[in-house]
Amino acid sequence: MSTQRPSQSPSVSRRQFLRRSAAAASVLGLPAIVPSSALGLAGAAAPSNRVVLGVIGLGIQGKGNMRTFRGNPEVQVVAVCDVHKTRLMEGKQSNDEYYDNKDCAAYRDFRELMARDDIDAVQITAPDHWHPLMALEAARRRKHMYCEKPMGWSLRAAQAVRKAVKGSGVIFQFGTQQRSGGRFRFACELVRNGKIGKLQTILVGVPGSWTCPKQPTEPVPPELDYDLWLGPAAEAPYCYQRCRPWTQKEGYSVWYSISDYCMGMIGNWGVHHLDIAQWGNGTDLSCPVEVEGSGTFPQDMLTDAATKWQVENRYANGVTLVHMDTGTAKKHPLQVGGYGQGVLFLGSEGWVHVDRSKIDANPASLLKATIGPDEIHLFESNNHHANFMDAVLGRTQPAAPIDVAFHSDAICHLQQIAIKLGRKLRWDPAQETFPNDAEANALLDRPMRAPWKI
Repeated sequence: MSTQRPSQSPSVSRRQFLRRSAAAASVLGLPAIVPSSALGLAGAAAPSNRVVLGVIGLGIQGKGNMRTFRGNPEVQVVAVCDVHKTRLMEGKQSNDEYYDNKDCAAYRDFRELMARDDIDAVQITAPDHWHPLMALEAARRRKHMYCEKPMGWSLRAAQAVRKAVKGSGVIFQFGTQQRSGGRFRFACELVRNGKIGKLQTILVGVPGSWTCPKQPTEPVPPELDYDLWLGPAAEAPYCYQRCRPWTQKEGYSVWYSISDYCMGMIGNWGVHHLDIAQWGNGTDLSCPVEVEGSGTFPQDMLTDAATKWQVENRYANGVTLVHMDTGTAKKHPLQVGGYGQGVLFLGSEGWVHVDRSKIDANPASLLKATIGPDEIHLFESNNHHANFMDAVLGRTQPAAPIDVAFHSDAICHLQQIAIKLGRKLRWDPAQETFPNDAEANALLDRPMRAPWKI
């Protein structure tokens, strides 16, 4: 075998080197470590050495992520994509002004953006029902991806994404950014190292889904490719509320609470705290073995996602995780401190609560505890977006890689199925199926509108 470094060969581009290195490392089961010097990144990154990024979906999350990535001197945003023409052109203008040129390309169809050979990575921030198809296309095109959560609109779709990502060798970062928060990591380290004694119960609370009454059919505005917005979802008459973006005046988009596009807050918001709960429980590469719960679903509305729920998840290690909407969580008999939002770990000798604004514990001395050198230290990332780019450049591993993403996503689907059926379900984490339960297994998948398919 030649000892010539790939970066020294004039026939191998930097992008080819990145992809081949990542693919080879994936086959060997190793992180794709590529020295920054091999990419010309030891000092300031020249434009030719930046990670070239395409952005798909320019809603509030998409624009926010794009600004964060753009602020990294080793990233160059060269293309944007959205089915709303106004948002698309605003995204292009934003990048042109930032880079002081007119070079940013604008696409209506994400497949055209991904077909560009010069793009190394993509940001997937379209509505939830699009995530699996876009992730599959990114894997097929060998694009590294930062994919917002949830990962799939069904568990079978999430399985397909996992298989494709592993087969392609690309870097995958899930948008569960709490994995890169020091407060969350410290809380999980306290639990994993037995600082609260034996972990017994985890309470998770997130906001419930909201409602919207049925709307009259309206003309599709000329700036919107409504058929492409619907994509794999069922045909439905257009109305403004069905697919409007987040606005300062109206707040969160209604589509978050329509099951054709999102499973509601049980998954869209819940996946964040459930991911942390599983991390603290040491089960982030598995799932519970029993799931049982109930939920309240709106009737005869435009929205149909659960507004309230309580689901008990029992793990093989004996821990019970109870996931609830915030109002229900505040009233749970094991709740302490009046918490509703966040993750509460309850142990035999104390508890730890963590959310995006604070961490609390009993005894309070736990907050000053030191994790010793011989204790469990969880993967450390303090910037989710920068961690993704560092992983693309071979310096580290992603904080929320595909296997972790799949299991955090899967537990949301299991809970959704449990509250729909309203009975106890047994789950086989190894086979990823409900044993001898055809009714529950049928809900692990859902059809896609032609011509879209997994």
